[in-house]
Amino acid sequence: MPVLRSLGRAASQLLQSSGCGCGVSLVPVRAIGVSPRQVASDASFHSVTFSESDHPRVLITGGLGQLGVGLAKLLRKRFGKNNVILSDIRKPADNVFYSGPFIFADILDYKNLREIVVNNRITWLFHYSALLSAVGEANVPLARAVNITGLHNVLDIAAEHNLRLFVPSTIGAFGPTSPRDPTPDLCIQRPRTIYGVSKVHAELMGEYYHYRYGLDFRCLRYPGIISADSQPGGGTTDYAVQIFHDAIKTGKFKCYLRPDTRLPMMYLDDCLKATLEIMEAPAESLTMRTYNISAMSFTPEELAQEVQKYVPELQMTYNVDQVRQAIADSWPMNFDDSNARRDWGWKHDYDLPELVTTMFSYLGSDSRIAQAN
Repeated sequence: MPVLRSLGRAASQLLQSSGCGCGVSLVPVRAIGVSPRQVASDASFHSVTFSESDHPRVLITGGLGQLGVGLAKLLRKRFGKNNVILSDIRKPADNVFYSGPFIFADILDYKNLREIVVNNRITWLFHYSALLSAVGEANVPLARAVNITGLHNVLDIAAEHNLRLFVPSTIGAFGPTSPRDPTPDLCIQRPRTIYGVSKVHAELMGEYYHYRYGLDFRCLRYPGIISADSQPGGGTTDYAVQIFHDAIKTGKFKCYLRPDTRLPMMYLDDCLKATLEIMEAPAESLTMRTYNISAMSFTPEELAQEVQKYVPELQMTYNVDQVRQAIADSWPMNFDDSNARRDWGWKHDYDLPELVTTMFSYLGSDSRIAQAN
């Protein structure tokens, strides 16, 4: 296993968590060493069907991002409050802290992470810790440490202790040479960000650990995730969240992508449902370790037309950000998720009209929306 070298003082800068397609939270940054470890070669394939009296014991890393808190809520409802441990390196809000077990977990601290798994008898691990594309490009050594070395720590621990491991991937794992409309599960993947490269690495390493050590690794490639629970963080797909806030506040929205830029999207509840479903799917039903999932695909212009049904006077203008436009132009326009629908019965609940209705119902209403309704 690789050894993490000192990252230097530059790595100690404060970085933000992001709630985009792969909701994440960052690990503390410091000079740290990780010793090589031997993974048990006789790790058995962990495929347990849990009864009502024998629920999985769950750990979620990077849990204070967009997806972690929502996933914890869903899993606690299904498996019991005390069977799901949320973790991060940041202090949680009071409502999160008192909603169920929360602990500090640093994915770069192998010994501490291993102790958490052992002491809490963890059987399922959801690994959401990662640096996203914009921050990663600004500090490639840090992104390599968090996204790749942190993943190696998790893989080793999961293999050693027979965990069922979920690691999310993303539309960012594809690149300009990938087929875009539609993008199949298996095709050329040559991303041009360290974030995308690290996600392809995670997909391949997880598949390798499955075949080499019997690790029960499961992965979904998320499209852009839309949620009313978190503020947009400036990501490439975040325009699809910002438009709702601006429509309600000002009735005006300036989009940084071209009006015809088509990207796959999904409402948060569908994303969380798919994540639980892939983890509960019988092992024998899975024909691959990484699946595309999708719900809808739309352009800024199509989204604006739906929003205008609630805010008819919405003024939509375009000021294209060439950096984000270039990223969007290298991503899939449509995901082919037929394998997920065939193998484990994936089916989305939210199309574009349902998405817009739900977003406005959560974000509240003003006179414009009330009159439209």
